[in-house]
Amino acid sequence: MLDRLALGGLLVAVAGRFPVSSGDEGASRQPVQSAKAHEQAAVLQAGGNLTIEGDVVVGGPHVPAMESIPASAELSRFPRGSDLFVGRSDELDRLDAAVAGSGRAVVVAVHGLGGVGKSTLSARFVRLHADRYRLVWWITADSASAIDSGLADLATTLAPQTANLPSDQRTELAVRWLATHDGWLLVLDNLTTPAHAEELLERVRTGTIVITSRQASGWRGVKAIQLDVLSPSEAMELLSRVVRTEWPDADLPDVDRLCEELGWLPLAVEQAGAYLAQTRITPTAYLDLLRRYPARMFTTTVEGGDAQRTMARVWHITLDRLADTPSVGRLLRRLAWYAPEAIPRRLIITSAREPEPDVLEALGRLAAYNMITLDTHTIAVHRLVQAVTRTPDRPPPPTGGHHPRPRHHRCPPLPRPLPGRA
Repeated sequence: MLDRLALGGLLVAVAGRFPVSSGDEGASRQPVQSAKAHEQAAVLQAGGNLTIEGDVVVGGPHVPAMESIPASAELSRFPRGSDLFVGRSDELDRLDAAVAGSGRAVVVAVHGLGGVGKSTLSARFVRLHADRYRLVWWITADSASAIDSGLADLATTLAPQTANLPSDQRTELAVRWLATHDGWLLVLDNLTTPAHAEELLERVRTGTIVITSRQASGWRGVKAIQLDVLSPSEAMELLSRVVRTEWPDADLPDVDRLCEELGWLPLAVEQAGAYLAQTRITPTAYLDLLRRYPARMFTTTVEGGDAQRTMARVWHITLDRLADTPSVGRLLRRLAWYAPEAIPRRLIITSAREPEPDVLEALGRLAAYNMITLDTHTIAVHRLVQAVTRTPDRPPPPTGGHHPRPRHHRCPPLPRPLPGRA
């Protein structure tokens, strides 16, 4: 009885001085007479209640009092960041101002389109200001389980003796540590939905939390910073620096045209620069490849690149999250054929072949994930989102030497021309 009850109290990270009930519902309520304390811990018996002070060993690994474990900058974990970082001085100043609060936990959400540089900006901020914090901890937070795992790793780093505890108990210990210390910075990178961090934010009332996410809405009570694409000059500087890191004497004609075609999106610009450097071609030649082989170029990675971070893959992940609203995909495919700026909302709604509430829901969800920009009268879509959307998925290569025969399908009729455009 004692082992089970005391262990339960400890593993929810109630360390230090706490009472342990002498029984539970449905069990005999006999007074507890003894317990085993670790080193200098004290065991106090008063009537039918037992109070334990200090760290306790109860039939298993030593579970520390997390409140007593100090922060150490040497234990920090965060990405080094890119040496090719350019611009973003205004955005860094905004993030710096947002985290300057005090009192309960300062929580800031940096959101924007996939590939716009949210993680890169946050990593740069950490690199510039890590010395402000007693501990910096970075978690890839693309699922609830990933957050729990990152917190469990924090507990093990702070208290190596917890390494043999179950993961969920180490997660609890980490939350307990965060809740009882200040001066730390926690980065939750690529958070899928605010709901995944809700419980953590409710329990932690000190420290600083920076969140990056593609989701623009749902940040109630959280400071939000929307991140846009690079300026044209910053995009050209980034592409030039990426190329000349490996190809110092590269000639880069039409670099402005290429960056414009890529919509000044950092991820696309960086990947294009890496491709130019590896293949030793010019921006002019890359533009020609984009025109002739869009599906190939949107999914191509250079040697050592991350195949999960191509433009097509990044946005398909977002669309997969919206798959429970079928009208989202249909609407985005329609928007892909308009000019990217100032698409009339009324035109999209009235020309749709589905009920207006369905169209409005689809618009709202696309805007919530920064796939479009929405205001009262117009819609804007990043030109590269349009280009990828217009490009059919590349089929997987045939296996076993079997090449299926081509199938012929009747194409659907083109939509009716707009009034006055016939």
